[in-house]
Amino acid sequence: MRVLRSVVFPGLRLLVWVVIAVALVVLAFRGSGGGDTASSAAGSPPPVELESPVVPAALGTVQNTVTVTRTVVADAAVPVKATAVGTVRKLLVAPGAVVAAGDGLLQITVTTERDPVTTTDAEGNPVVTERPPLITTTTVPAPAAGTVTTLDVLVDQLVAVGDVVGSISPGTLSVTAPLTQDDQFRLLTAPASADVTVQGGPAPFVCSGLTLGAPPSAGSGSGSTGTDPAGGQPGGAATIGTEARCAVPAGTPVFPGMLASVAVQAGTATDVLTLPVTAVQGSVQAGNVWVVGDDGAEPVQTPVTLGLTDGLLVEVTGGLTEGQQVLEFVPVADDTPVDGGMGGGFGG
Repeated sequence: MRVLRSVVFPGLRLLVWVVIAVALVVLAFRGSGGGDTASSAAGSPPPVELESPVVPAALGTVQNTVTVTRTVVADAAVPVKATAVGTVRKLLVAPGAVVAAGDGLLQITVTTERDPVTTTDAEGNPVVTERPPLITTTTVPAPAAGTVTTLDVLVDQLVAVGDVVGSISPGTLSVTAPLTQDDQFRLLTAPASADVTVQGGPAPFVCSGLTLGAPPSAGSGSGSTGTDPAGGQPGGAATIGTEARCAVPAGTPVFPGMLASVAVQAGTATDVLTLPVTAVQGSVQAGNVWVVGDDGAEPVQTPVTLGLTDGLLVEVTGGLTEGQQVLEFVPVADDTPVDGGMGGGFGG
């Protein structure tokens, strides 16, 4: 046992350390890349070849429905304007009165100066006789039916033609909704009505008189005051651009400030040639696609004419035939910047 402890075991331990050292030296020389390029290449993953997916032009149905959400607003008050130059003689109604279109609101006394009358006396001399001014009374009518909200004039106040002397609230409601740029392109030929759904309100109803245009300015009295619950923005800071607006039918139990969803049905095309919108460069009237040939050649840019779109599919009205293969995604030019400053490396 003394020999094993003092001679054999130390010798075996030394042998193990020698073997480990030799193995490390061999691994170090093989991993240095001095000449075994093939083995290094064999250990790297194979290159990945990416091919652009293709889709066929196929028959389908495109339903162009634009849905936007905004609020119910009170229609703008109609201004009452003076129709003559003169002084206010009498107020015929008070704020809060309900009037019909054409009802008298106030009277204006109009004083018209008249030319003097020239005559001759018995001796033939001209005689000029001044005439008193002609005094008449004109009544300013209500421009619309509704409730008189203001009548901002006083008796004996001087007014001129066109001066705003009051306002009438028609008591009607509208639904307004801002349109994005994409929405506007999809509504180039908008219908005259829209389907409206008010959250927590009555059953969906048809909103007539649909118009597209710029929203009223902050000072136009559009009724959209306060904070818009849809966007959290003050009503005076209306969204710039274009909005859809339609009239709420009389008697519909909705109120200003309620959220409403407006669905505009702008057309349906059935059994028409379609492509995904991702495959078409452009979305209105004219576009480009990249047609893939059977011979494996490079895709060819091809102009097409377009019809309706639902945001996912677009109708192709010309330039393609059913079954033609096109790139599913519009090619993007390789705009990767070239690093010219580091190409030469460092040193000599």
